Amino acid sequence: METMKRDFLSLQDLTQEEILALLKRTYQLKRDKTKMRDYLRGKSIGLLFQKPSNRTRVSFEVGISQLGGNCLYLGPEEINLGVRESTADVAKTLSRYLDAIVARTFHHQDVVDLARYATIPVINGLSDMYHPCQSLTDMFSIEEKLGTTQGVVLGYVGDGNNNVCHSLMIGCAKTGISTQIATPKGYEPDPKVVRQAKSLAQETGAFIHLTRSPKDAVAGADVIYSDVWVSMGQEKQAPKRLKDFKGFQINGRLVQGAKDKFIFMHCLPAHRGQEVTADVIDGEHSIVFDQAENRLHVQKAVLTFLIEKSRQSGERGGGS
Repeated sequence: METMKRDFLSLQDLTQEEILALLKRTYQLKRDKTKMRDYLRGKSIGLLFQKPSNRTRVSFEVGISQLGGNCLYLGPEEINLGVRESTADVAKTLSRYLDAIVARTFHHQDVVDLARYATIPVINGLSDMYHPCQSLTDMFSIEEKLGTTQGVVLGYVGDGNNNVCHSLMIGCAKTGISTQIATPKGYEPDPKVVRQAKSLAQETGAFIHLTRSPKDAVAGADVIYSDVWVSMGQEKQAPKRLKDFKGFQINGRLVQGAKDKFIFMHCLPAHRGQEVTADVIDGEHSIVFDQAENRLHVQKAVLTFLIEKSRQSGERGGGS
């Protein structure tokens, strides 16, 4: 059977059926950590990171190890994409050594270019536009805690023009979760992503509502979601951002508008006292550390899925 090699750059790369299959595989891998433990035996996966990481690096390294593979970390000091060497040359060279690449970059175009020139699967571990591994984890965590994604309402409060919100909108739309997104003026999600998400939502019966009111965003929500106001690389914007996001904090008073048994989610790292108060993120409704753990299981499912597709196509990296 001949197919092209598969990449995972955003959730648009997966059909709804594939997402559901990945969630099912994640359940199996989480229940039994020895399942598929030899799946990556003899294979090498490269982590090509332009920025530091806690959860992404550790969860991928541990996951690759649990699957029996070898992990190679390549930080910014080893490979400076497009500066020390062209992205095309990096992609072509690494394809001769590795069986897959996980890229964590500042610019989404770098991930796109890596995938374009690599003959092995490329996974977006985070870019400025999308964070698909996080969003797929969020879909799994919601289904795990609430029993379903269909008909769920998620209220997002904070910066809408970031990778987490963009991927959430796509992931939620594809799995039947409605989103209510509150942002200050000037921090709305990318219009292109909004159009894509609304089109997908029509197919699953979900809705997308953009508002300036945090109260409206959490009204009747099953899930409340927050992210940092100042992301990595935005430190110089901190004074302006802290001022602009005043009134968008998730706190005990705001969450009273949600469902009684709502769950609180945050991709971490979190800044208590800024986007969320300690009583919420450390309270009984919070699942942030279950969510963080699930990155491990979801990414193992993604790795095995992409390697499986590459086996079907006969594509091989140097580690095969």
